[in-house]
Amino acid sequence: MLTALLQTGLRQLDIAFDDEQVEKLRIYLELMQKWNKAYNLTAITEPQKMVAYHVLDSLSIMPEFDPHSRCLDVGTGAGLPGIPLAIMLPQSDWVLLDSNGKKTRFVQQAVAYCRLSNVKVVQSRIQDYDAESSFDVIVSRAYSSLQDFVTSVAPLWQSGSRLITMKTELSKAELESLDPQIYQLKVTPLQVPGIAQKRSLVTIQRQEL
Repeated sequence: MLTALLQTGLRQLDIAFDDEQVEKLRIYLELMQKWNKAYNLTAITEPQKMVAYHVLDSLSIMPEFDPHSRCLDVGTGAGLPGIPLAIMLPQSDWVLLDSNGKKTRFVQQAVAYCRLSNVKVVQSRIQDYDAESSFDVIVSRAYSSLQDFVTSVAPLWQSGSRLITMKTELSKAELESLDPQIYQLKVTPLQVPGIAQKRSLVTIQRQEL
């Protein structure tokens, strides 16, 4: 069932895939279902919703990534959006960061089960994380506001880095909370198969001085 749902959703997003990638996504979701009983990873447990809200939602932003990007997923939780993106972008390089030990243990198991050689899992608060090198993209679904996201990752934000986040509610006040003389924002509507709520992709770059 999961395999068919994943294949249909990927086609709807116009994402090319092979059988091995679909199998890894299926393994990931089944592992999440198994661990969820003890680790409380997600409130969404119905297979069709898990495909939509976890995998397809994560992959809806895939066009924003260069295939060879070095990426940081801040507050990855159960590995979202990092694991689905790492599966579908095998030449990219990922660090999945979260302060919750239970969640990082699950993510480490998912990385092992899915045989992902392009993913490193780190248990740390973003404020305490000392990156070994810079990132092309810093992404998160965990932050309540754009201002919090920008502030928290400021020490890791190198020249040329892009911040990417997805928002369900995006007010004018939140957009205006970032100084346009410092930050360049781009907001793109997202259509995610199986999700009726309005979703927006927000990319943030620093203005060149």
